[in-house]
Amino acid sequence: MQTVRDADGERYLLVKRSTDSSLVRDPETGAERYLPNGELRFGAEEESPLSVAASGVPEAVRRVVSAAHDERSLGLLVELADRGPISVVELLDAYDLCESDLHGLLAEFRAAGLIDEATVHGERGYDATEVTERAVAALRVGDESETGSR
Repeated sequence: MQTVRDADGERYLLVKRSTDSSLVRDPETGAERYLPNGELRFGAEEESPLSVAASGVPEAVRRVVSAAHDERSLGLLVELADRGPISVVELLDAYDLCESDLHGLLAEFRAAGLIDEATVHGERGYDATEVTERAVAALRVGDESETGSR
């Protein structure tokens, strides 16, 4: 698979190429359509087709998905988005994470810009950033039964 651009500079994923036209997929919508080959620039893209495919997912969601390695780490982000700010002491008391695991996740989330330090009742704590709140809201929009499977 490769990335192509049309005459307006829009990026597409090349699905199939024939003599006169090519089937392309819009990474934002997933919609496929045929475009004349004369309107497409082939082979000029340096960007990975998989990165282009991922670009159709909102940036906030991509950031959360990249940082949350499992359900526990995703759950921690969801809790901070729903309940935050939360003190470190409360996080340690409320959830089944050892101190080193908790601090490791918090450091990763801070580096990804998903949480900020906060003071909670005079103690150090953390709160979800706006990026995290948007991502959690976007992830909650869908229902598994609505997404279907292939």
